[in-house]
Amino acid sequence: MISIAVLTLAAAYLRKYRSWAGCGLALVVSIFLGALTIQIQGPRSRDAFGFAAGDEALITAHITRAENLRQRGRVEEQQRVDLETEQVTIGDRTQPIDAGIRSTFYSKMSDWESATATPEFHYGERIRFLGKLSPPRNFQNPGAFDYRGYLAEQGIVALTSAKAANVEVLPGFVGSRVELWRTRLHGGVIARIHQVWPEADAALVDAMLVGENSFLNRQLLTDFQRTGTYHVLVISGLKVGILAMVTFWLSRRFRVPELAASAIAIGLTVAYADLTDVGVPVWRATLMLALYFCAQAFYRRRAILNTIGVAALFLLVIDPKSLAGASFQLSFLCVLIIAAIGAPLLERTTRPLGGALKNWKSVSYDFALPPALVQWRLDLRMVGGRLKRFIGERATSVILIGGYRLLILSCEFLVVSFVIQIGFALPMACYFHRATLVALPANVLAVPLTEIAIVAALLAISISYGSLVLAKLPAYVTALSLHAMAGSVRWLGALRLADARVPTPQVVLILVCLAILISAMLLVRRRPLLATVGVLALSGAAFWIATVAPHREIRAGVLEMTAIDVGEGDSLLLVSPNGRTLLVDAGGIPHWMHSDLDIGEDVVSPYLWWRGVSRLDAVAVTHPHADHIGGMQAILENFHPRELWIASGPPNSEMAELLQKASELSIPVHTYSAGDRFENDGIAFRVLAPEPDTAEYPRNINDDCLVLKATYRNTSVLLEGDAEKDAEEKMTDQQPSADLLKVAHHGSKTSTRPELLAAVHPRFAVISVGRGNVYGHPRMEVLQRLAEAHIRTYRTDMNGAVTFYLDGTSVIPAQDR
Repeated sequence: MISIAVLTLAAAYLRKYRSWAGCGLALVVSIFLGALTIQIQGPRSRDAFGFAAGDEALITAHITRAENLRQRGRVEEQQRVDLETEQVTIGDRTQPIDAGIRSTFYSKMSDWESATATPEFHYGERIRFLGKLSPPRNFQNPGAFDYRGYLAEQGIVALTSAKAANVEVLPGFVGSRVELWRTRLHGGVIARIHQVWPEADAALVDAMLVGENSFLNRQLLTDFQRTGTYHVLVISGLKVGILAMVTFWLSRRFRVPELAASAIAIGLTVAYADLTDVGVPVWRATLMLALYFCAQAFYRRRAILNTIGVAALFLLVIDPKSLAGASFQLSFLCVLIIAAIGAPLLERTTRPLGGALKNWKSVSYDFALPPALVQWRLDLRMVGGRLKRFIGERATSVILIGGYRLLILSCEFLVVSFVIQIGFALPMACYFHRATLVALPANVLAVPLTEIAIVAALLAISISYGSLVLAKLPAYVTALSLHAMAGSVRWLGALRLADARVPTPQVVLILVCLAILISAMLLVRRRPLLATVGVLALSGAAFWIATVAPHREIRAGVLEMTAIDVGEGDSLLLVSPNGRTLLVDAGGIPHWMHSDLDIGEDVVSPYLWWRGVSRLDAVAVTHPHADHIGGMQAILENFHPRELWIASGPPNSEMAELLQKASELSIPVHTYSAGDRFENDGIAFRVLAPEPDTAEYPRNINDDCLVLKATYRNTSVLLEGDAEKDAEEKMTDQQPSADLLKVAHHGSKTSTRPELLAAVHPRFAVISVGRGNVYGHPRMEVLQRLAEAHIRTYRTDMNGAVTFYLDGTSVIPAQDR
């Protein structure tokens, strides 16, 4: 605080004599202010439930945030709420605790419950329920998302779930009355939307107006993501900007003074940001718009970059950690690209033409313009004079000048959209692993339709409070716009070109692209040739990111086997000495765990992208259990493998869906059973299970899983899947000896029999298992068997992703290097 005071005085003094020094000291002051903010805030979360982790506890808490009740598939309804605990009871021990937890309350949609409405919980309610508290867990893979840190930023330190019918609502209210009214107003707006529009249209209006996307199906959300138009479904700067500008324009049309119109626009925008409660991104956009209107009121119309800088510094002082967040970077990068590249390009191209359309009939105005624009105005007058004879003077102005203005506006929109897409290629690859190759045509269609839909929807909702009949016309306009937008997004999203996923760019490429982006911002204001070079260089960088695969993190000349940490499940990556890749299983989460996490999309894919893998040579599914097959559809879509390997036997519903997806993507399917042998890129594969007669005599699915032995020269690895006792007994007679064993069924006591260990006689073993799983895996007796056989054992729940290198003569654990 002393440093802040001294530096502020020094900056104020030097501002008169050395402006650059004063500005520099002012920036240093902002750094000290950010450091002070971090000290004042302190840690945002604490582990308050160490004594209760994994145990069933009676939790008494009040609700601090409640999402809408939503249907999850055709199986259950669920509602996610954030709670502030009051006390936690385990057995006869009660401890008062004040900490944040996130809970999922669910109701099974079975016949015996169909007559009872699912209870819905609201902000401020006090509740009591039984639930198992578990700390948030990060998957221990390189490139994995910091889920624990993400929740900690929101004050969440534990997770739990409970059946909604078993939750007891207690008397009393805890919270803010202002927040209570806000939540009621928010819910009332959603209810009104569902009164005005049918469910399919209402789901889109919910997402666009109030940021509620729980009613949208996952496929439509994926199509919006693929086409680079996801921003129209979330509350972003686009929505805030549309609302503010429409409000300002209408105010000025009703002859409201400019300062008052700016105040109205700012006030309405602040109220809208509070109503949606989306969080920091909306408030960030609101702050930038408020600064813009204030700058405009003080006649600083051209200082857009200064406005962006002030907003960024202000937000960084409040929360310095946001600098590392994707949301902060994307928001300011978008506006910076528009202001630093898009605006100068428009000033050199379309803006002079737009200015020349003003007072186009005035000859005296010609003297203020360059000769080329004067000649263009003369041509317009000549054409207008001819048209006036046939359609009249007023119609001529509307058609001729209005047509040119629409054409210029369309060109400006194309230029800005193009600049944003090439400027966003790097962050889209880093954060979302997407190359939005169809984003330009998709946004050309979606953004104008979004503007129409938002204005019409706001009008329809406002009118509906007076008359639902009168609201039908703007509601119909909204529906037409939404259908056109959703239809174009579905069509473009279905194209193979739209489904382009890219690995994480390497550090050198990131630095080069940043340098090119900064150079483009500097060159665009120089001579036309230099400006063209800057834009072309930025386009080339975007093309390189989207099409050129980075160097893969692969060790040549060895067979690699990596057990990826997917929690309670299996996902194994095999890499041949020449770099061919095979993924065996892709993890997954059973439905009863009430999680929206897609292990294939959210865990396995980020690890593969971190390794620089853009396409897999083959994938294998050992058996159709959720913890093995659940994430495989995402893997097929993201990496388009050249082959799919499955075990012989009749497919169940999950396997049938996967085979259908493989057919849609034209992926050949190969079926294997015990006795099959084949070689792939120097690796000899031998199939030990299932038995060929599986189709005729179906047994335990675990015993019918695909068991592979991969051999490279004199070293080998045995991948057991979830094989149990019956399958292991048959394998012992097939010479299953291997240097490395992937322990079957996550260390279940039904597998890894002593007879199998004696036959395989491995030196190393790895268990793919989830920390604190409900099954008690790995079982102590299995660990004892491994220890008695002197087998060095690794576990993904303790070691994270575990890698072994088989060089043909020995096995080298990467953890020992």
